[in-house]
Amino acid sequence: MAVIDSGVHTAHPHVGVVAESVCVDPPDGDAIDRLGHGTAVAAAIRDIAPGAALIVGKIFDRALATNAAALARGIAWATSRGARVINLSLGTANQAHEEVLRESVARAVEAGVFVVSARTSDGVDWLPGLLPGVVSVVADPRLDREELLIDESGFTAAPYPRSIPGVPKERNLSGVSFAVANVSGCLARLLEAHPDLCSVEEVLSELSS
Repeated sequence: MAVIDSGVHTAHPHVGVVAESVCVDPPDGDAIDRLGHGTAVAAAIRDIAPGAALIVGKIFDRALATNAAALARGIAWATSRGARVINLSLGTANQAHEEVLRESVARAVEAGVFVVSARTSDGVDWLPGLLPGVVSVVADPRLDREELLIDESGFTAAPYPRSIPGVPKERNLSGVSFAVANVSGCLARLLEAHPDLCSVEEVLSELSS
């Protein structure tokens, strides 16, 4: 299970053991999470899939911004490390980046990797979530965290991270980033029980049965 994001706080109690954390871009950087986004995403995944082996690739540092080339390198890195699921709680609305992302996603899918990313949010279409082979996600705040809706376009999930005791979910963090993480967690847990699943179609069939 790979998280491509802002890095991770490996000592965070909600994240648990991180098998590997590196800075993919720039390659000589550190994997420390200075924004907290990657750590929150990893914790949300861990909450749903506590048995998942987690690796983290950092592609942005002090702002929630990166570039398509760095994202493509992150996908390639996670694929090379043997991840079955790549969580991308990020994306781009710039359709000019489609070609480079399409190539990296296609190589991952050919290797049997499930790339999970947002499809649309607030009326904006996102890459790589729109690309063929991606496990695409939209958010619906009416859903519970582990409740998924499935149709021919992909998944709909709750936009909430790991819950905070005593804090209503509406006052917690929220966003499509966490809807993506919740789908990744459910998918990682499903693959623990059914490691032979190797396509989005098979996953959709298994979850719909």
